[in-house]
Amino acid sequence: MTTIEIVFTSGYGHTIKQAQAIAAGAGNTARLWQIDENGDLPEDGWQALDHAGAIIFGSPTYMGAPMWQFKRFADASSKRWMTQSWSDKLMGGFTNSASTNGDKGTTMLYLATLAAQHGGLWVSLGQMPANAMDSTPQDTNWNGGSLGPLATSPSDSSPDQGPREGDLTSARAYGARIARLLS
Repeated sequence: MTTIEIVFTSGYGHTIKQAQAIAAGAGNTARLWQIDENGDLPEDGWQALDHAGAIIFGSPTYMGAPMWQFKRFADASSKRWMTQSWSDKLMGGFTNSASTNGDKGTTMLYLATLAAQHGGLWVSLGQMPANAMDSTPQDTNWNGGSLGPLATSPSDSSPDQGPREGDLTSARAYGARIARLLS
């Protein structure tokens, strides 16, 4: 069975909800791999990524970039880069931050560049933005992303309060898109 492996970091519990929504949209072929607080992934996680049909990267945006634990994982992936062992896999990414913009774009570009370095085939979000006068944060793709799902979780929200439902709907649809492309 071809799998979708979602490898991510989550600082306060919001980004894990986004990862779970992508996995729910992708169906029973998706698995979650959370990078630990030291920036490490277990060996079976690495093996799963090596055999995946699709790899989806995720990290909250902190200070305009992925959190350091994700960067450590990315640096550790250089062994795979040297052999291009992830080449031609479908790849995608997602991010979350407290602010509406929060420099999410730089994180998404980082994730897309990592995928490109590995020879991956990036899957865009494929959703129109909710940019009409009556659009609200509860609408799908209210953040207006194109590279992948963007989420906003206000800094004073608990994981039970964020990300907003529209952001999670975008994430589920993204997971379904990747699963459809992989089949």
